Amino acid sequence: MDHLTLRALKPTEYAEAANGYRAISGMADEAKDRVDKQITAAMQKANEGEAADAALKQLRKLSENFHYTQVECGLITGALDGFSSEITAPKRRLTEALDDAAALAYTVNTDGTITYPAGGENELTGEPVPGGTVLGSNGLMTGDGTGFRSPGLTPSNPQFKNPNPHHAKAVDIADRIAHAVREAREIDDRYSRALNKLKAAPGLNVDARTWADVASDVDAVSSAASAYLQDHIPLDKSPADRKEWWESLSDEEREEYRTAFPGIIGNLDGIPSTVRDEVNRESIRLLIAQLEGERDPASKEKLEGLKGIQTKLNAGSQPPMYLLGIGVEGNGRAIVAYGNPDTSKNVSAYVPGLGTKLNPEFADGTVTRAFHTAKGAQKIDPSSSSIVWLGYDAPQSIDVMTATDAKRGAPAYNSFMSGISATNENVDPHVTAIGHSYGSRLVGAATQEAGGVPGADDIILVGSPGVGVDKAEDLGVGKEHVWVGAAENDIVTKLPSSKEAVAGTVGFFAGGPVGTYLGGEVADQGDDDIWFGKDPASKAFGANRFETLPGPELIQPSYPNMLDSKIDMEAHSNYFNPEEGKDKVSARNIAAIVAGQPGYVTRETPR
Repeated sequence: MDHLTLRALKPTEYAEAANGYRAISGMADEAKDRVDKQITAAMQKANEGEAADAALKQLRKLSENFHYTQVECGLITGALDGFSSEITAPKRRLTEALDDAAALAYTVNTDGTITYPAGGENELTGEPVPGGTVLGSNGLMTGDGTGFRSPGLTPSNPQFKNPNPHHAKAVDIADRIAHAVREAREIDDRYSRALNKLKAAPGLNVDARTWADVASDVDAVSSAASAYLQDHIPLDKSPADRKEWWESLSDEEREEYRTAFPGIIGNLDGIPSTVRDEVNRESIRLLIAQLEGERDPASKEKLEGLKGIQTKLNAGSQPPMYLLGIGVEGNGRAIVAYGNPDTSKNVSAYVPGLGTKLNPEFADGTVTRAFHTAKGAQKIDPSSSSIVWLGYDAPQSIDVMTATDAKRGAPAYNSFMSGISATNENVDPHVTAIGHSYGSRLVGAATQEAGGVPGADDIILVGSPGVGVDKAEDLGVGKEHVWVGAAENDIVTKLPSSKEAVAGTVGFFAGGPVGTYLGGEVADQGDDDIWFGKDPASKAFGANRFETLPGPELIQPSYPNMLDSKIDMEAHSNYFNPEEGKDKVSARNIAAIVAGQPGYVTRETPR
């Protein structure tokens, strides 16, 4: 890239090329749908035997090829549009500099230097001061490179000011040209690297390794187009502004963003849930392919977590499942809804707590809680949706003793809740924020952010170690809309306050608050305080306490050898589970609150 190349470059040609690739991507997508929904379906009905099986295998391969073409051409579209947009600014600055040079009759040389004429007057001789040639950025003259070459003057003197009035103007123009070229070169290099990654080898076999490479391609294009994305996607705006932006786009523009930047669109609060779900179903496949070759324990955990979610997506469910967010940063990210949160009148978003991460247990454990809540709420009001929100790094061990992770995650939770309010199609949806265990501390932190939890009408706290405030009314929804579930045998709801805990302990369940509890230092020394402040289930806190089953006792004795007795924490985990032997009472009450029917809730006396 030099000034001659930049001068001749036409950004519109790259935009036109992007349109061509966009068309190819669209045709490939239509072809894939035809193969899957028409040809393959018809063949499965009409044919059996080895020949039919072989044909179906080839059709699946053809479908994958079309899918690959659709995704890669979509990425090329995004890269070309990004380049066309970004290169426009330095080209405009170059054109303005060249026009200024022409107006002054300066010569712009092929190497980017500027030659200017004689001008002014030498005070000693009365002759015009000679002209010269300058190079942008450094202000050097051509020749021996030692500086300004003018008879009788010392170029090394930093106080020297060239008396030729053309000199300063030429330096300014040369600097502007050099700056434009430098900027254009950086843009060109960035997009060239991304586009080069998108080249496919002849005869490419689209397999698992290919999809892993596609995931890398997605990252490369998003990275290359970071400046373009900042200018074109309202990343720093509110979810309501993003919704308005999305609605203003053409179908072609939306398709480009979905295909070229799935990691952004799929996780962007304010984008409709059906769009996020569609994009994230593609993203989860790419993330799985990307992690397949990794050998570190964290990647293996996340891989199994992703596979668990994908298995549920493929199996289908009633209520239907929506994948509203997915990612592998930190301990992993996943936002899963049962029931469409954009069309439902009642929407809840549950924040899990200690030990939660994207791992093999996430799909069958944490996600299932949202399913149970949605199922229960829909029995009361069919227009209900329940979400599990893992949009933060939940504490995994001793860090559960501080509010740090909760305070870090609170802004992201509020952004998500703001997005729910923005995209919901009902005039006044009923929104419930739910926090379980340490997740209740995050919800508490979210209520203390400016404006509180966006759209929240009710707050449910279950298995809570405290929320960081002393009274229910401090949570911003009115104390009559704060609901607390605390099972009799849930130790987390009876933790000692931090002042009562034994100093110097090293783990949450191997000392610390629980160690203190087991050691006989039972919480509530007359002040109703537990680990993160006032006990939400206490009378002093002032919330509605709903009925729960007691759950298994903490200590499960083993006879005859009592040394083999075990600690059972199941009472802390049963709140959402209506299955026999779990806590159908708590699950029913949570569902009633989520469905906006507090009259169906059975109450329990606060402590």
